[in-house]
Amino acid sequence: MPIRITEAGCPERRLDMAHRSQKTVICVAGLTACGKSTVARRLAKRFNLDYVSGGTALKELALKLGYKAKERGWWESVEGLRFLEDRTQNQQFDKQIDNKLLEIAEKGNIVLDSWTMPWLSKTGFKIWLEVSPEERANRLTYRDHITLDQAKRIIKEKDGKTSQIYKQLYGFKLGEDYSPFDVILDSELLSADEVYDILSFVVERLVLKQRR
Repeated sequence: MPIRITEAGCPERRLDMAHRSQKTVICVAGLTACGKSTVARRLAKRFNLDYVSGGTALKELALKLGYKAKERGWWESVEGLRFLEDRTQNQQFDKQIDNKLLEIAEKGNIVLDSWTMPWLSKTGFKIWLEVSPEERANRLTYRDHITLDQAKRIIKEKDGKTSQIYKQLYGFKLGEDYSPFDVILDSELLSADEVYDILSFVVERLVLKQRR
């Protein structure tokens, strides 16, 4: 599969971004195990921005509800998937977190690691990381020390139910609708360092340069 960077935004959207306030907002999104959290944290550190994760905010809510949502890979655990099922039954969990993230986005100077903010926030530079289900399963196998079959099952369940939640709540199709994104990076064949280097260059040229 070739490596590609696609600029998905229209010229009118770019002109509008150039005339916004000087507050920097970057949204990074992608499906399970695509590497979005890793690169979002690194971009925030490099450009001296705050970092906020929608997944972490949901985990904090899960903790308050009695889940033991602390260890790495919790989202893909049996308990994490049970909380995901709870979210399909009570979508106010997600609305509560998303409303908070929107407030944070309005303040600016932030990198948001979120599945929803690219669609819900009217501001920001939006990045999608595209990786095939097969490669994401391989990465999850390595990260969480599980079998490939387990990883494939988890990815299918997690992505499917999360997509269902957002389709019912907001009407967009996660992993199918790319209309909000300014850049789509096919990172199938890229290491974490390569993704970081490419997106650092993109942010420097297409985001921060506009604000000088």
